[in-house]
Amino acid sequence: MSGRTRVELDISGGLAVITLTHPPVNALDRQLVGELVGAVDEVRRSEVARAAVLTGGPKVFAAGGDVKEMLDWDYRRAVRDAHALGDACAALAALPMPVIAAINGFALGGGLELALAADLRVCATDAKLGFPEVLLGVIPGAGGTQRLPRVVGASRAKELIFSGRIIGADRAREIGLVDHVTGPEAVLDRARELAEPFLRGPALALRAAKTAVDRGLETSVENGLELERALFAGLFATEDRSVGMASFVTDGIGKAEFHGR
Repeated sequence: MSGRTRVELDISGGLAVITLTHPPVNALDRQLVGELVGAVDEVRRSEVARAAVLTGGPKVFAAGGDVKEMLDWDYRRAVRDAHALGDACAALAALPMPVIAAINGFALGGGLELALAADLRVCATDAKLGFPEVLLGVIPGAGGTQRLPRVVGASRAKELIFSGRIIGADRAREIGLVDHVTGPEAVLDRARELAEPFLRGPALALRAAKTAVDRGLETSVENGLELERALFAGLFATEDRSVGMASFVTDGIGKAEFHGR
């Protein structure tokens, strides 16, 4: 295993920026995935991080799993090791804060699965996204078959997964796969801009909102509504709720200064 770091983490001003640094294409090999899990855990344990951005740098987000590593896998090896990237995606999705994927270049296979684990996605005008796994005789194995339909709908997800087709930024935005498209040089700045309000926002309310949406999608509407009510009521035990409502009454909306308590 190489001693070179393949994931960098910077937490500054409340924003955690996780950068994949495994050129040329950020292949998601065992070392990178392990370092990514560690970085995500550090963000989760941080007392100052209010939002996170995941980026692969200015050239490529991640062009997928390391096929060379998997070439000689048999069924037993796949059962043993195939969960690693899925675990990393799950940990990213479970971060108790808004997570934004900043996508330059290719986001393919496991790379797109990482992007789908984020709450919002910004991509460059020249980005390429897709799940080519079927063309290798397999399927997405780190959450793609589950998260993509929840983002773009079942039919569009099946079309992309069945065909292995790679799409550009405009089509990705058209079907709702990405939320914002900008010039390649501005992707990370746009992601930071989107994260900025969250850094000053009520951290516990944002956490509750993310929990309500994510868990609500996994259950019935009735159970989701029950969860929503419980989370809503729980926020009345927070300082930020008191500050936010008092500020609204005296100064109008959007003037409160929250402290994440």
